[in-house]
Amino acid sequence: MRTVDSDVVVIGAGPSGLTAARELKKAGHSVTVLEARNRVGGRTHTDIIDGAMLEVGGQWVSPDQTALIGLLEELGLETYSRYRKGESVYIGTDGKAQRYTGEMFPVSRRTAGEMSRLIDLLDLLVWQTDPKAPWEHPQARELDTISFHHWLRQQSDDEEACNNIGLFIAGGMLTKPAHSFSALQAVLMAASAGSFSHLVDEDFILDKRVVGGMQSLSERMAADLGEEHVLLDNPVRTLRWSTDGDGRTQVTAISDSVTVNARFAVMAVPPNLYSRVSYEPALPRRQHQMHQHQSLGLVIKVHAVYKSPFWRRDGLSGTGFSPGSIVQEVYDNTNHDDPRGTIVGFISDEKADAMFALEPEERRQRILESIAGFLGKKALEPEVYYESDWASEEWTRGAYASSYDLGGLSRYGPDQRTPVGPIHWSCSDIAAEGYQHVDGAIRMGQATARAITSALAAQAAVTVG
Repeated sequence: MRTVDSDVVVIGAGPSGLTAARELKKAGHSVTVLEARNRVGGRTHTDIIDGAMLEVGGQWVSPDQTALIGLLEELGLETYSRYRKGESVYIGTDGKAQRYTGEMFPVSRRTAGEMSRLIDLLDLLVWQTDPKAPWEHPQARELDTISFHHWLRQQSDDEEACNNIGLFIAGGMLTKPAHSFSALQAVLMAASAGSFSHLVDEDFILDKRVVGGMQSLSERMAADLGEEHVLLDNPVRTLRWSTDGDGRTQVTAISDSVTVNARFAVMAVPPNLYSRVSYEPALPRRQHQMHQHQSLGLVIKVHAVYKSPFWRRDGLSGTGFSPGSIVQEVYDNTNHDDPRGTIVGFISDEKADAMFALEPEERRQRILESIAGFLGKKALEPEVYYESDWASEEWTRGAYASSYDLGGLSRYGPDQRTPVGPIHWSCSDIAAEGYQHVDGAIRMGQATARAITSALAAQAAVTVG
């Protein structure tokens, strides 16, 4: 087995880990990145499926994601706007497709009023909440011990309004049923994007895409680091660490083919994968408990590629919403300068369970029929069809990010970013601004690099002294 000496070892070559490595290298430190997969990018992945380029992972850029936008500009990567001209489609409780324009769904006046009121209530809670410390909200425990589903129904007796508002957090973001996470977790999700109003505005939250795909961000950073410093197919099995009497730290990361000796380690993987590594000494009790209360959601991201974007000729934007349908959201996902048309749809939580219980051909038919409910019968015959299933991937096991069970955010949140000896945690799952987005991953990578740079400087001063 090969042995490498570095100042820092980074575990995970996704956007957060590679950002941390890049910033540490800029600061003059040596870095080795160990990645379990045979590629970089983590939960961002651009693949060619039956001749079509598909972003099977994270892909969108919104205007508030300044860390991501800045890094894209620094790396020379271009973006383009999501297609959104024409009418959107809403399928309500009656199962009928209705065209509409603007932000509000075409619902009854009472339901529209209740939706607006619920948005205002959530925006007020967001205004009172620091995304870096939502557990400090005066009502944190109260909000964290009631499910988002039940909190909504405490505020309104309009079931359609509650389901529509719940869609944006539950199916759209956390990919869990609204009864399985707390109102405080929902407030954090909204606060991380600046407001709940941003989450219900798809033109804001799903604004732009990266030419060539979001994974190219990680590929560019990895290329800058050099292939000798980014070692693929190397899942870390053991992480040993110690601290001497002068406070100097030492860490050893043992993977399948290389051992890295370093001063600090960055765990840049989602919390549900922390336990895949054996720690010597074992992590503190608090960490063990915390990680058991965090889990990822479940979503099927469906890609349907057509000879042309036929919906545009029909005056449709390709955007559609339906809390009660199998496919709850659809968007025009046509690639930059591609004459073909691509629709992306999302099936979350319990609906995804039901689809995975079917045989592949029946699942495909049911899903395409659901998409056709928004766009018409032409949607039944794509040239390329693909289902992204991150929950079955060994080194992800869910989507899009981890969240706490009821009571977990206020109970454990204050410690989720606390280092254990020389081990620092860095991923979008524990970010504040940009939580569960690439932007949050980058912010965490930058913050982790700053913290380790300061710690290395402090240890160097002790050594000189």
